[in-house]
Amino acid sequence: MNHFEVRGGELHCEDVPLSRIAAEVGTPVYVYSRATFERHFTVFRDALVQAGVVDPLVAYAVKANSNLSILKLLSALGAGADTVSEGEVRRALAAGVPGERIVFSGVGKTRGEIAFALKAGVSEINVESEPELKLVAQVAEELGLRAPVVFRVNPDVAAGGHAKIATGKAENKFGVSFAEAARLYANASNHPHLNPLGVACHIGSQITDLAPFEAAFSKMVGLVESLRGEGMSVERLDLGGGLGVPYFNQPDPPSPVDYAAMVARVTKGLKDIRLAFEPGRVIAANAGVLLASVIHLHERPEGRKFLVLDAAMNDLIRPAMYDAFHDIRPVKATDAAPVVMDVVGPVCETGDTFTRERALPPLGAGDLVAFMSAGAYGAAMASEYNSRPLVPEVLVDGDRYAVIRKRPSYEEMLADEIPSDWK
Repeated sequence: MNHFEVRGGELHCEDVPLSRIAAEVGTPVYVYSRATFERHFTVFRDALVQAGVVDPLVAYAVKANSNLSILKLLSALGAGADTVSEGEVRRALAAGVPGERIVFSGVGKTRGEIAFALKAGVSEINVESEPELKLVAQVAEELGLRAPVVFRVNPDVAAGGHAKIATGKAENKFGVSFAEAARLYANASNHPHLNPLGVACHIGSQITDLAPFEAAFSKMVGLVESLRGEGMSVERLDLGGGLGVPYFNQPDPPSPVDYAAMVARVTKGLKDIRLAFEPGRVIAANAGVLLASVIHLHERPEGRKFLVLDAAMNDLIRPAMYDAFHDIRPVKATDAAPVVMDVVGPVCETGDTFTRERALPPLGAGDLVAFMSAGAYGAAMASEYNSRPLVPEVLVDGDRYAVIRKRPSYEEMLADEIPSDWK
């Protein structure tokens, strides 16, 4: 469920008509629903608790939508933060997420990032290779600390809605193999500056079938039992994220309730262990839309129609990068017969195409459209390509809204650059 619906012939976010935001803030603009963010997080967490998972750490994946206002509202609900850079750790801390609820992941952590995370008191550093383990140990020794580490293990399970968001196969860059996990865990157990707490996995994103989750989680449970059988302490099992969301052209994915029931069934034999989860898309995707205006409709003599918007691939790159589908809805509802058209942006790339041959209501210059399910990996992946200002973000709360990231002026964009004084 989300809080975007048509009222009086016009698409609203909660109690605010999208046309009002377009008129007052301009387009393109991301619009988020506070009620939807809060509901999605609560439903996910409560499903786990009701299934019998005791005190789960639900560490929201900051990369999905990293706006400070979003992080603050989730933190207030008890969310942790799954981070993959020093910048994301800093964002989480700035939003009020305590260090003990922050997970620091990523395959290429630098010495400086590791030092910052340790001094910030993060809950765990998810180690993804032997060289990284050695670096964490070195940094911890230099700081006179004992680093809390969890080993991310690659379970070699195929999953994910697209090859570029699959992370759990052996050929993917993420995690250590099962073959080396026990040896590295034992090495860490014997190191004075390492505190191995457990193991983790994350097999991909936009997963719409519970079978790959169950296969990976079963392997992880077996690994925990094996490590404990060797006399090593395992306090945590981080099962990652990846649960898919309905993108309107796909079958409904498993519900959080079904997911939680599977987790409880697979892990029921484990005692004295805390489970962690890293949901991102399932919390954020359907909590936001990208609102855009039609510049014009270009009709070729041979009949092909191009609907040109003021939003572009630099604002929403998912279709260009992942061939992702987003439902496109007119803000003003109409019963007019649909017209087949390509929807494109103004960026000087053929890849700046949101969809081809989509049947949409007749649209013309000045009309407003909303890209649905754009709350995840939309604004977070936006850029200033073609020297286009970063798209602003708006958060709606009932009948009010706030601009939570403003659109920079061209002067502000240029001020970030320092011309050389070379002759």
